[in-house]
Amino acid sequence: MQTSKDTVFITGASSGLGAALAIRFAEQGAILGLVARRRDMLESLRASLPHPELHSIYALDVNDHAALTAAAEDFIQLHGRVNVVIANAGISVGTLTEFHDDLPVFARVVQTNLLATVATFSPFISHMREHASAHRCRLVGIGSVAGIRGLPGAGAYSASKAAVISYCESLRVELKSSGIKVVTIAPGYIDTPMTQANSYPMPFLMPADRFAAKAVAAIMEGVSYKVIPWQMGVVAKLLRLLPNTLYDLVFSRAPHKSRAGQ
Repeated sequence: MQTSKDTVFITGASSGLGAALAIRFAEQGAILGLVARRRDMLESLRASLPHPELHSIYALDVNDHAALTAAAEDFIQLHGRVNVVIANAGISVGTLTEFHDDLPVFARVVQTNLLATVATFSPFISHMREHASAHRCRLVGIGSVAGIRGLPGAGAYSASKAAVISYCESLRVELKSSGIKVVTIAPGYIDTPMTQANSYPMPFLMPADRFAAKAVAAIMEGVSYKVIPWQMGVVAKLLRLLPNTLYDLVFSRAPHKSRAGQ
């Protein structure tokens, strides 16, 4: 059970999974630091939360690592300690390697989904080491079922999310003796503005508030890795077991996410 002692820093907080996580944590008494690019959406979210005066907002791009670090340091200074950091900011767009114009899109997806995760965690680790023995300190990376196996037309997104999963595993082992838990959450299809743009069927589509409830429980339990919803976890394990020839045959026919501008 969360208490008012939980102090939570969330990137990509203005909509989708980030907003749903913010709402869930705030309902359980947490004090929040909310990061996203659009100040108006952050202001609106903060106003909707219990005790909005307790929560801080930081309007910035997570690819601006100096601004992100400054926000982290400000939030630590305000509250003395931070025990949950969720690197949720991410983007998804279709990419095809054959198009040279997609190279900068690949770079932007990897920068936002992977490098910004590293930049989000970095300012908090030494701080958390000082408090991990007394508080449940959690670094949370948001992966994806799309990171389990490469999906056609989603090379950048699949690669970036696979990298997040591996990176969080590396970090988890590095920090094992520190008392800081590194949690990887791998969402399946969750009903958010990101998935609402998809024109293809999305099995086991889950409302964002239900996702948030399950994710927050897993985070505070300190599980190392969790796929939500669980049905997609079963699917992911089965896909991992498929031989390449069969996987290639089935998924070469799968629908693609639209490329940028299409």
